[in-house]
Amino acid sequence: MARTSARAWQRMLSGRRLDILDPSPMDVELSDIAHGLARVARWNGQTEGDYPFSVAQHSVLVLELFRAHEPDSDAISQAQALLHDAPEYVMGDIISPFKAAMGGNYKDVENRLLSAIFLRFSLPANMTIALAKQIKKADREAAFFEAVHLAGFEDGEARKLFGEPSLPAFDVDAFDRLIRPWPTREAHDRFIAAFESLSV
Repeated sequence: MARTSARAWQRMLSGRRLDILDPSPMDVELSDIAHGLARVARWNGQTEGDYPFSVAQHSVLVLELFRAHEPDSDAISQAQALLHDAPEYVMGDIISPFKAAMGGNYKDVENRLLSAIFLRFSLPANMTIALAKQIKKADREAAFFEAVHLAGFEDGEARKLFGEPSLPAFDVDAFDRLIRPWPTREAHDRFIAAFESLSV
């Protein structure tokens, strides 16, 4: 008798049941992503401010940095930038050194989930190498700004870890608003609004 594959179901507030190990795009909902990401804290919550700096807010910051670097980018590329950390709505935000220690299986699960998320919104299942590099650049610059402004890092320490930002903070529209931690509901709503503004 054939053995059935293991399932790792997660029930969502939308009523969907997502198999984290074998995700279907049909079980992905924007409302669930926004709800989860608005409640996942970056830096394991070790940030200044009255609220945690959420992955939802980080995602909006990355989108704005990506747009600043790639002003001619299309809506599809911008949507992939916004959703680059979307798997964390069910997997949580695990710091990079721990991800590396966990090995390939974690990354495989994360990539399958990201592909399902992209397909749910009619995006290419995988980013091109060039786009992935552009988004990673914006992601690392966001991490630098978060580290210095919120997580207590000195400039030099942050530069060693994340590199020198190629874009000064004052060149980013509404940077002060983007870096100040948002309440959960605001993070949820602004993530949704950012996605809906792209009309993909």
